[in-house]
Amino acid sequence: MSVVALALFGVFAAVGFGWRSWVQRRRTGSTGFKGVSGRPGSLEWFAGVGFLVAIAVAVAAPALQWAGVVAPLLTATGIHVAGIVIATAGIAATVYAQLDMGDAWRIGVDASERTPLVRTGVFARVRNPIFSAMIVFAFGIMLVTPNVVAVAGFAILVFTIELQVRAVEEPYLRAVHGADYRDYLAGVGRFVPGVGTATR
Repeated sequence: MSVVALALFGVFAAVGFGWRSWVQRRRTGSTGFKGVSGRPGSLEWFAGVGFLVAIAVAVAAPALQWAGVVAPLLTATGIHVAGIVIATAGIAATVYAQLDMGDAWRIGVDASERTPLVRTGVFARVRNPIFSAMIVFAFGIMLVTPNVVAVAGFAILVFTIELQVRAVEEPYLRAVHGADYRDYLAGVGRFVPGVGTATR
């Protein structure tokens, strides 16, 4: 199962980051990577760095299990198969949401940049569908190699995505789009349809 998990990570990286960045560069001249926001030690900085740490820990989990350093907490075949299905769905959902985002797609925030507010497609139902899909993928991977390192990686990822959205993405979008974004907040859930709406 460790090899399967690492292969799924490879597919996710190739499609969700590599291919999407290549498409973005061809369309806009930019890869879409904006780097870690904020000064070192700030909430924004911790969100960006924490995201990188979460990915490193999550990738380390199957590698360490493969090497025999950590043992799986569960060994039921059904759980592993469910994890593969869930992780694959997470990859597909990530790509789908990225395509719906169009040329506004990016990783991170550049405060000087003014991207359009996407409210169509899946973004009409969820404000952060790419992050939602990444959480689904990470949950699936955790089930493929369910060890203590995988659980820690998943927890760090969920925490840092929450931090990124609340401390970086939402303040940026409020500043750029004003009333339009406040209307969007009031009607569309943060990660799940209908959950996490905010008053204007």
